[in-house]
Amino acid sequence: MKMCFSIDALSPSGGKAWRLQQDGSWRLCRYGEPLQPGDARITDKAKAQHWAGQRLKKDRDHGLKPAGKAGRFDFWVRGIFAHVVSHYLAAPAIPDRLELETLVGSLEPGKAWLIYLDTEGHFRALDSDQAPIIGNVDIAVRGEIASSPDYVGPRAVDNEARMDELYRQFLAGWLEHLESANLGVFVPDPEKLKSSEDYLDAIRNWRPEH
Repeated sequence: MKMCFSIDALSPSGGKAWRLQQDGSWRLCRYGEPLQPGDARITDKAKAQHWAGQRLKKDRDHGLKPAGKAGRFDFWVRGIFAHVVSHYLAAPAIPDRLELETLVGSLEPGKAWLIYLDTEGHFRALDSDQAPIIGNVDIAVRGEIASSPDYVGPRAVDNEARMDELYRQFLAGWLEHLESANLGVFVPDPEKLKSSEDYLDAIRNWRPEH
């Protein structure tokens, strides 16, 4: 098992967190902390997706219990919500630039594409008009939605400077994903980027939990 998910819940203020246990109870934790014995380790993305955005309420027997899936605008409402947290138990993949360029070149301009890194470190794309983005547990790092031929399709790939910048953005986002355990990490602005080698060295030196 190379990676798995835990389910962490946050209080409305973010000052208190709980983690789902194998027996269905919840323990107090520090959000995103390394796995401990007894923590539920979820490897099925469909099961993890079930928990994403779940509203929770206090329960005398288990500490917390589900109270229904959050609606589109419920994240603006105070309450306890479940979050899916990633845990890598072996050295993570290093995103491949050629894979990124092949993907970008294959996309048809005119559609609203979201290019992203999945939790295995592979570049993927989804049509944002057809597939959900918020709470999607397959998305580890996400770029901006793009439809212009300057950003997707063969012309975009021919722009080497643009491809270099995009690759570095995703390397930076991948490193943040590993360090924070958060999903749906946005790539940083171009002016904040370091060199590819800086990110690659940091990713190679990052240590998994076990």
